[in-house]
Amino acid sequence: MAQRSDPDALLARLHELYMDLHAHPELSFAEHRTSGIAVKWLQDNGYGVVEGIGGTGAAGVLTTGPGPVVLLRADMDGLPVLEDTGLPYASQERGTDPDGHDVPVMHACGHDLHVTCLLGAAARLAADRSWQGTVVALLQPAEELARGAGAMVADGLYDRVPRPDVVLGQHVAPLPAGVIGLRPGAAFAATDSFRVTLHGTGGHGSRPEATVDPVVMAAATVLRLQTLVSREVAGADTAVLTVGALRAGTKSNIIPDRAELLVNVRSYDPAVRERILAGITRIVDAEAQASGAPRPPTIKTIESAPPVVNDETASARMRLALESVVGQGHVVDPGPVTGSEDVGVLASAAGVPCVFWLLGGADPALFAQARDLDAIRSVMASIPSNHSPAYAPVPVPTIGIGVDALVATARAWLSASRSG
Repeated sequence: MAQRSDPDALLARLHELYMDLHAHPELSFAEHRTSGIAVKWLQDNGYGVVEGIGGTGAAGVLTTGPGPVVLLRADMDGLPVLEDTGLPYASQERGTDPDGHDVPVMHACGHDLHVTCLLGAAARLAADRSWQGTVVALLQPAEELARGAGAMVADGLYDRVPRPDVVLGQHVAPLPAGVIGLRPGAAFAATDSFRVTLHGTGGHGSRPEATVDPVVMAAATVLRLQTLVSREVAGADTAVLTVGALRAGTKSNIIPDRAELLVNVRSYDPAVRERILAGITRIVDAEAQASGAPRPPTIKTIESAPPVVNDETASARMRLALESVVGQGHVVDPGPVTGSEDVGVLASAAGVPCVFWLLGGADPALFAQARDLDAIRSVMASIPSNHSPAYAPVPVPTIGIGVDALVATARAWLSASRSG
């Protein structure tokens, strides 16, 4: 096939694939079309494919002989975001979120690019088999819910595909294309999200004395929660607490009987994480009691994933492979990333190292005057980033670099074949 023998033809096909995936995003655990496209691509390139792992997840397996097993991972899901990029291939899709709401859907985090790069790498590794071992190309659902990796593991992932010796992957970011961010050790934060329901007593807005107002209760809770980071986490530690939603009421003169908060926490240190999570319960309970709530609040965990910890030794080895793609000086330590990922669950479940890096996807021209990492960060702060309705990585040269990065790191781990 053309994609096996002609690199330019493969790259052209990958650009077409990327635009198609971007125009047709799917929400978490609903990635049926995306998974189907990936499965056919892997089958066409000679991979044995296992479908329906953890829902919509899939994996392609290619073995050339005895040797190491390398798992290359890409996530597939989009986000409930209304796209505002102005691209000719912008998404017009809609979907149903976990709460049953009809929402717009966009690939606002670059998972379409992740899938494209993985499939390109799979084709390249199938075309040139001067390596020995096994490649597992894994398409994961529901990263945005921090549940997809766990669902695949719980569904017998490593009974259905070979257990890897390493888990490798990448995430596109608003670094300039041609720059890769790799941080050994704790690289991405843990994430914990909660749905907090505060119970009041509803009534007429003209008679607040006959009610327990959950809106006031919620407002006080939001403000007090911010003190967990500002007053209970040491300055040398890192944590982020965000109340991303406050929902209550239907009309200006009706006091509702409940309010709902959606709370997210990012952290690296397990002790800091436990302190904040315990503090959330303490504050929510105390504010409800102070307001005279008719019954205690409920706190339900809706997302949770541990920090991504890059193995130190494996990271040093992969740094050399990544430098072979982008050149020395272009693999940088971006510092701790407060974004989160569940890719580490795949490595922990197998008891093997994880190496996960940031793939620059922003227009390099925007960074022409940036001479150091601080200047790069300054530019990054001024341009649309992941989860923005205006976020759009530049396909060229990002896709080509992403494919090269996965191929180089996989081959650095695999054994050279006797005939290669």
